[in-house]
Amino acid sequence: MDFFKKLLLWVILGGILYFFLSYHIIYIGNGLKLLKKSELTLEYTFYSANLKTNRSILSVDVLREDGIGDLLIEMGKISEEEMKILVKEIEAGDRYRQPF
Repeated sequence: MDFFKKLLLWVILGGILYFFLSYHIIYIGNGLKLLKKSELTLEYTFYSANLKTNRSILSVDVLREDGIGDLLIEMGKISEEEMKILVKEIEAGDRYRQPF
């Protein structure tokens, strides 16, 4: 029975790791929201959007590509038109940034 307990423990730990690799956990407002990652990574697994401007939140490429803009709209933090304008400005600025 000892083998099965160890196996169960490893399966649970693997499931927890897979969850952290698959989702961004965003602290926004007074609660937590889950945002599905586009690829398995630990990058920006935990992110606090409190006390940040919409521009600074949308400036994080990984989160923007995974749909944090839609989450901001859902939470009532930004309108869809404002989000489109900010994303266009951010992406235009990224084109001219020098990679140093």
